[in-house]
Amino acid sequence: MKNKFLETGKIVGTHGVRGMVRIQAWCDSPEFFCGLKKVYLDKEGKTALNITKSSPHGNVVIAAIKGIDSIEEAEKYRNKVLYMDRKDAKLEEGRYFICDLIGCQVFDKETSKKLGVLSDVSETGANDVWHIKDNENEYLIPAIDEVVVSVDIENETIVISPLKGIFPDEN
Repeated sequence: MKNKFLETGKIVGTHGVRGMVRIQAWCDSPEFFCGLKKVYLDKEGKTALNITKSSPHGNVVIAAIKGIDSIEEAEKYRNKVLYMDRKDAKLEEGRYFICDLIGCQVFDKETSKKLGVLSDVSETGANDVWHIKDNENEYLIPAIDEVVVSVDIENETIVISPLKGIFPDEN
């Protein structure tokens, strides 16, 4: 089951004396986070924070939040994890939330053999690397067009065309 609210960042400090906060964005980019107008302090979406202004500042986001008008008030939010509502994200075709990929079964395009389960994603800069675990081993594959054939989040399946030498050959 997909979570409605997803972790999207963490307030790591204050900025200035008027209550602005520094947010470490856990998105693809600080710019993606800046597209959000509302975030939540809990994974149930009970406590909303309305972002009135935000901008990327290096690898963080500087944000003004409605009702937080002083450094003292902003300091109370330090180390708070922020959540976004899934419906507020507009993902491009072929883009997925990492949390939706974790747990998908991975199959070989040629043999239809189950290779394992996607257990983690490492973001390397050039391309993501997917960690696929079977009963005994973990394999690392690049998440590139030449390898990833299809992703079906609804059915929790991924089909790949593995590069030679990554998975042991069947005998």
